[in-house]
Amino acid sequence: MVRADFDLRPFTDRSNLRGAWQVLNTLVPLALLWGLAVWALSHGSWLLIPLMALQVLFLARSFSLMHDCGHDTLFRHRTANRWVGFLLGVVAGIPQLPWAQGHAFHHRHNGDWEKYQGPSALVSTEAFDRQTPAQQRRYRGLRHPLMLLPGGFFYLVLKPRLALLLGVKDLVPELIQALQHTPQADLFALVASHRSRHWHSPREGRDLLLNNIAVLAAWWAMTSLLGAGAFWTIYAPVMACAAAIVICIFFVQHNFPHSYAHRTEGWNGMTGVLEGTSNLELPALLNWFSADIGCHAIHHLCAAIPNYRLRACEQRNAALLTGVTRLSLRDIPGCFGYILWDPQAGRLTTIDSHRAGLESHSHAEA
Repeated sequence: MVRADFDLRPFTDRSNLRGAWQVLNTLVPLALLWGLAVWALSHGSWLLIPLMALQVLFLARSFSLMHDCGHDTLFRHRTANRWVGFLLGVVAGIPQLPWAQGHAFHHRHNGDWEKYQGPSALVSTEAFDRQTPAQQRRYRGLRHPLMLLPGGFFYLVLKPRLALLLGVKDLVPELIQALQHTPQADLFALVASHRSRHWHSPREGRDLLLNNIAVLAAWWAMTSLLGAGAFWTIYAPVMACAAAIVICIFFVQHNFPHSYAHRTEGWNGMTGVLEGTSNLELPALLNWFSADIGCHAIHHLCAAIPNYRLRACEQRNAALLTGVTRLSLRDIPGCFGYILWDPQAGRLTTIDSHRAGLESHSHAEA
């Protein structure tokens, strides 16, 4: 089966009107929920928890729309996708351009686990076997589902700030050295062209800087308006939970029983799409909040399809997608065991299954 077998092109048309409506029906309710949550917090109302739960869902949807902007699919024009994506990145706390560039790398190499090990940085069975027992326990513990919450908080709230600080730490010695050799050096040009191991290009570095300026300004404004206690009481758990949902969805759409996980040599992109990507079948309401990203195989077949046409495209090509793994909500917990990739089998596996295989091999040799 090849990509040309699928009917994809009719679904790549983008609508500025639909894109604008999706942004409005996400950010306006999110802003209103913020106001209601602040009121509930100050009045000690039991409504605070359900209001924050709704904030989590709308924030996760904001992230999904940012994802579409990264693929230039929410709007017809790249400029609109760029600026709206930047805005949604500020709402989600994450610099959109560096994230989108990394995500594009994932699309190009999906299923090639030598080049891309997913958000959990999975290791091969051979690398796992070389770890000490303590390192193996740590590896397993850090990838436990309970780590989604602190991991989510780190991912959206802390990591972008740390990346900027570490990049600036690399930049300062370069500026000092340049001024020592050339007192009249153009500092702005030096900063603009600075490359760091914490971002892949000067353009990504600038986006990271602008995102941090906007996010920190928003934090300052909100803490000035609401007070630091009220702001962080709402903001911290909402960000952590929304990120946990986003990471969870992404994880299970690529880490599941028998998921394709190949070496670079012999890797096949179409096999990566059809066997290394799952479709997540969610209730209709959750499909709306996730912007239909559950139609993930079609999304990987053609990232140019906007979220509001994914489901129709999937239905048109249903006969060709019968081999794609389909997961329901009840299947999600079991996916978190698939945290090793077996290069020999070209599949993901669990630690327990890997150890059982080693024991069987040892017994067979004995």
